[in-house]
Amino acid sequence: MEQNILDCVIVGSGPSGFTAAIYAARADLKPELYTGLEPGGQLTTTTEVDNFPGYPAGITGPEMMMDLQKQAERFDTKVHYELITKAEFSKEVGGVHKLYAGNKEIFAKSVIISTGATAKYLGLDDEKKYNGGGVSACATCDGFFYRGKDVVVVGAGDTAAEEATYLAKLVNKVTMLVRKDQFRASKAMIHRVENTPNIEVKFHHELIGIEGENNLVERAVVINNQTQEKSTVDVHGIFIAIGHKPNTDIFAGQIDLDENGYIETEKGSTRTNLPGVFAAGDVQDHIYRQAITAAGSGCMAAMDAEKYLAELH
Repeated sequence: MEQNILDCVIVGSGPSGFTAAIYAARADLKPELYTGLEPGGQLTTTTEVDNFPGYPAGITGPEMMMDLQKQAERFDTKVHYELITKAEFSKEVGGVHKLYAGNKEIFAKSVIISTGATAKYLGLDDEKKYNGGGVSACATCDGFFYRGKDVVVVGAGDTAAEEATYLAKLVNKVTMLVRKDQFRASKAMIHRVENTPNIEVKFHHELIGIEGENNLVERAVVINNQTQEKSTVDVHGIFIAIGHKPNTDIFAGQIDLDENGYIETEKGSTRTNLPGVFAAGDVQDHIYRQAITAAGSGCMAAMDAEKYLAELH
């Protein structure tokens, strides 16, 4: 059987994947996109998106992803609702990369990885129950909805300190729950927290439950892990800020990753260490992690792939 070698395969279906598909399709690369298990990515777990330019009235995350998909399909992107489970990348310029969706083999001259990152949660059943009803893993996405209210931030690192100081500008009070007796955050971030009057830090405290009517957060149930004393904090929002895990497990050992598993790209580009393999969105960006920056890097990846393919001929 003759191999069908595609010009461009996109792995992942968030803002970066679909934007890459729009640009690649318009460049006549006839891209094929594999959505993965969560079509639309992290944005499908976000209810309201108010900070993406061009939607003056706001839009829900799932609706926005449907819009992006329709736009990509309008230019003949082929969307597969399948998960890429394995990758065998070529190290040669002009080499053919091989991807697997289960037993199905896919061959491509260029691959854009847009598999995103997954917010880490504590693993409480209540987190799922109240997701979208007051539980969030992104202060810049959702902080606006808690203006003037009280919130909890769980975490001890730079992410938690950043989320807490960001939220403190919007909300009435931030209570930080830190499991140990100290922060893991950098000195500069700790100073920012300590110098923000409406942040209260509770060391040796952990979130063990959430309470509220109609799946809306009203109270955080916490425990002092030294005294085992339980208490509740009246809040409307609970931000879990214990970091993100990039979805790069299947690429490990082939693509250069940083110490946290994010794909390393060449400065000012989306090129990885392998020719014809590009990375866009949260899978390579642990700093900004916004829909708009992901979309921007998706555009860059498609343009980088187009240039790479043009240079092969």
